Amino acid sequence: MFYNTGKRINNGLVRLGHSVLEYSDRDILSNNRRLSDLNGADFLNKKLLNVIGNYTPDLIVLGHADLIDFKTLKIIKKYYPETKITQWFLDRMDSEWINNKSRFLKKIDIMDSNFCTTDPTSLKHSKKYPIYYLPNPVDKSFETLKNYENKDLKNDVFFAMSHGVHRGVLKKGKFDKRELFLKKLTNKLPNIKFDIYGVQNKEPIWADNFINALSQSKIALNLSQGKPSRYYTSDRFAQLIGNGLLVLIDKKISYNNLFNSNEIISYRNIKDLTNKIEMYANNDKLRQKIAKNGRNKYFKYFNSTVVAEYIINKTFNIKKKYYWEGKL
Repeated sequence: MFYNTGKRINNGLVRLGHSVLEYSDRDILSNNRRLSDLNGADFLNKKLLNVIGNYTPDLIVLGHADLIDFKTLKIIKKYYPETKITQWFLDRMDSEWINNKSRFLKKIDIMDSNFCTTDPTSLKHSKKYPIYYLPNPVDKSFETLKNYENKDLKNDVFFAMSHGVHRGVLKKGKFDKRELFLKKLTNKLPNIKFDIYGVQNKEPIWADNFINALSQSKIALNLSQGKPSRYYTSDRFAQLIGNGLLVLIDKKISYNNLFNSNEIISYRNIKDLTNKIEMYANNDKLRQKIAKNGRNKYFKYFNSTVVAEYIINKTFNIKKKYYWEGKL
């Protein structure tokens, strides 16, 4: 929770000089459940209307705010027609995750703009709804490591996954197909030291524990759940590249449209991945050079201030070209 996308976007908005009021649905819900309002949603929506009445924002930015009712947003639009409303959504929305797509599209009729980390064209949406690609932002107050500066690191390859966003422990009986991939990979590389979390009863890690573990590795494997999907990667990508690790990512994700081979490393299959891990784990000079280039580029074009400005400009129809536009 400490390093989530909402906080990154908020940081970017503040750095742009905006007054930002953070409205945490999770905190409000956890403190205001009643027998007459079991999940706290009624209280959440009433409180939001009170907040809007007192604060009167120019822009409301929603992120995975499923319990904010459509009717609540309609009331806001009715009484505050100048207030713009936008939403961002991080989870993948392909055929394996239909429910995520439904969540994203549920309020789209009332949104002035929409942002997602999935390739918008894959949603096959009506062009009357403005949907834009959202890069996972990096933030200078969160991504503070520069692993590329170090040769003597404890581990070669870092990977971490969980069974839910910010879920502290693994779910019993749940299986993730990535476990099979990782088992094959580690078997092929007995001389490579892996540091893997969320697999084989090794619990996931978060916040400072995540950063501390990350600081000990040369290479990061960016491996998202499900089949590789064009331009989709979890928000962990920003943490991996932003902390100066050499990032390896499946070529099918098409990030080579945004980065060249001197900035990140794409792999075609497990054999190609195996060869590249061996090469870069044993070539510190090359690994450090590419990791540094990748971090520098990500901080230049995909930092939280740039992404926050992009959200504002798209929502208010302010014309400005961003690095990733036209490259996807």
